[in-house]
Amino acid sequence: MKQIRGLSIMMGIVALGVAFAMTACTTGYTPKNAPESFACVPEGKLEKDIAPEAELAELTCFFKKYEGMETLHFKVGVKNVSGNDQRYRVNLFLDNGKAVGGLIPSSTKKGLVPPGTTETFVYPVSQMPRQPKSVLLRIRTVSE
Repeated sequence: MKQIRGLSIMMGIVALGVAFAMTACTTGYTPKNAPESFACVPEGKLEKDIAPEAELAELTCFFKKYEGMETLHFKVGVKNVSGNDQRYRVNLFLDNGKAVGGLIPSSTKKGLVPPGTTETFVYPVSQMPRQPKSVLLRIRTVSE
C-alpha cells in the first residue's frame, strides 16, 4: 500500500514538472541571448492613437534589471511636427492589462519639445519578464 502511495506521489510530481515546463515554453519569456533591443510587437499588433502634432520616431523594447528582476522597458521617441513647442503625454496599454506612461519632456524646467526635434524616454513595465502580444500606444499633447 505504501509503495502505491509513494508511486502516485512521484507520478504527480513528474506531471507537475511536465506541466510547468510546457507552460514556461508558451508564456513568451525571452531567452538570455536575446538582442539588446527589438521590435516590441509585430506591426499588425501595434495600435496607434497619435495626435496630429506628434510623430512616432522610435518604439523599441529591451530587457534590463528593474527592481531586482529582468523587466521589459519601452523606449519611445516622439517628434514634434507642429509649429509650436509641445509637451506630450505618452500611454502604453499592454495586452495583459498592464499600462505605463508619462510626459515628454518629464519636466518643463528645460523647456518643451521645439518644432522639428525628437525627444525620447524609457518606460519600465514593472514585473513584466516577457514581450507583450499586442500594445496600444497613445500620444496626446498637453496644454500648458
